[in-house]
Amino acid sequence: MQFTSVRKLVGVCALAALVAASAPPVRFAQAAHPLDGDPTPATCGPLGFSSDDGGGANSSYGYRGRGVAQPMMAPPPPPPPPPPPPPPPPPPPPPSDPSSVAEVTVTGQKRTENFQSVPIAVTAIGGAETTERYPGAAPNPVKRVADEPVSTFSIDVDTAAYTNARRFLQDGEPPPRDSVRVEEMVNYFDYAYPRPATAAEPFRPFVAVTPSPWSRDRQIIHIGLQGYDIPRTQRPPLNLVFLIDTSGSMSSDDRLPLAIKALNVLIGQLRPQDRVSIVAYAGSAGAVLGPTDGAQKLKMRCALQSLHSGGSTAGGAGLSLAYALAQQSFRKDAVNRVILMTDGDFNVGLSDPRGLTSYVADKRTSGVYLSVYGFGRGNYQDTTMQALAQNGNGTAAYVDSLEEARRLFSRDFAGSAFPIADDVKIQVEFNPARVSEYRLIGYETRMLKREDFNNDRIDAGEVGSGVSVTALYEITPVGAHPSSDPLRYGAQPSGLSPTAGPGSELAYLKVRYKMPGGAESRLMARPIAAADSYGSVAAAPEQTRWALAVAGYGQRLRGDPWLEPSFGWDQIVDLAQGARGEDPFGERAEFVQLARAAKSVGAAGR
Repeated sequence: MQFTSVRKLVGVCALAALVAASAPPVRFAQAAHPLDGDPTPATCGPLGFSSDDGGGANSSYGYRGRGVAQPMMAPPPPPPPPPPPPPPPPPPPPPSDPSSVAEVTVTGQKRTENFQSVPIAVTAIGGAETTERYPGAAPNPVKRVADEPVSTFSIDVDTAAYTNARRFLQDGEPPPRDSVRVEEMVNYFDYAYPRPATAAEPFRPFVAVTPSPWSRDRQIIHIGLQGYDIPRTQRPPLNLVFLIDTSGSMSSDDRLPLAIKALNVLIGQLRPQDRVSIVAYAGSAGAVLGPTDGAQKLKMRCALQSLHSGGSTAGGAGLSLAYALAQQSFRKDAVNRVILMTDGDFNVGLSDPRGLTSYVADKRTSGVYLSVYGFGRGNYQDTTMQALAQNGNGTAAYVDSLEEARRLFSRDFAGSAFPIADDVKIQVEFNPARVSEYRLIGYETRMLKREDFNNDRIDAGEVGSGVSVTALYEITPVGAHPSSDPLRYGAQPSGLSPTAGPGSELAYLKVRYKMPGGAESRLMARPIAAADSYGSVAAAPEQTRWALAVAGYGQRLRGDPWLEPSFGWDQIVDLAQGARGEDPFGERAEFVQLARAAKSVGAAGR
């Protein structure tokens, strides 16, 4: 990133922040106006918005998709007056204000190795190169317990990879290998694990050990964490900033129009105690709606309806202004979050994924988190989206349809809006007397060093209310044929009896987490023992069989070398069909159809 680009960003963002700060305070709509309804010219006009003039010029926070928004005056009765003269330029920034500089300074101090060390993959779709970008992470290798007995990773509750693969398969094409993150596919589904009783201990662990369905002589350790579901009456208020990409690349129906529909679903979930601001960005950033209480749903819908696409993508300036508005309404007792809706194509100002991740990593220390929702196809920038969400203490999802928007912002809204734990890490120590090898399935971009587990300064994943986390290890028991030859001169495991005490355990599971906003982590731990084992896949719990089917699907899509040729799409479908259980929204039935589609488009055997 060039130094001159940073200087330009500082100027643009400081100007945007000053304009937003100088705008007149937002007055909530009077009771005479409807609180909700359809955003039409007749209903939006009295609220200061025009939904049919190309950009809401009558709004008190009007925005035309270009340039920095300027405070505008409310319109008099019709006929409409001519446009008001341009306002005078804003005053220059104070000569020395460290806080304003901090809003836009990129420090590079936070840990972002997960993406700095991963190559970027250019994707070819349908035989032609596109501009879509994905983190090119190789599948986790098999590791010898004698060499590395401890495995550590940050949890991941993102779901973007599942829905992104779905849109490829529904378009009749196999998804790019680098777009497949197996853990995001597994964690797309609810497993109905036993729930914790109280918020004091926000997780309840679930463990099952079963033979591997795709590799002889190996076993699967299934680890599940079920999060506490905060009762509706106890959920904290929300302070949300909708940050919406209105650049020219967002013009198609599956981008800005779908993003507006998705946010309208979210607006329907708001309560009077919640607050929402709206920022749009194209060539530069502007505030469309100042902090507005959750009862004023129609006003929010009108603000969204006024948005139109056009211009280049100044994502860095948009982020800066969104964080500034979030800080303006910041409450320690609230959930303070920026919700970014974009295709990830940042091409003006601060656009390098590494610089962006450092910026949002700095901002999360202020208590404002970032969640990212991706849209579109052909130039979808998954690398940027993942980097932002992972470093902003938020989730990443891909919205491919209105039905997916309803799932994310209605049925699963609490899981993405109300955190129950921050910096959640999992560490598993394998017993060399029982396990000779292991392989973590997925989580390639979430791996941590062993010493990171006890370091509370190391960032990890966030878990929301009622959300479950699932992880799968494939292990080779001692005595089974290993993947690699034993060392001729290596030390042999010894010391513990395999029949009693710690020697009878397969592994030891530890979970470390912080309460939301906390600085010190807490520890949960339990052994994984013979009592957790099942003699066959058929005898394993429904949750385990379903997780195995989805993990097999993801590994087969990615072309992982660990699946035997005999475990193909037909076996994945059969395993899933036997574990569908209750499926009130048809998500598991849809998965079966996707597995069949993967076979038909030639994804088998890649």
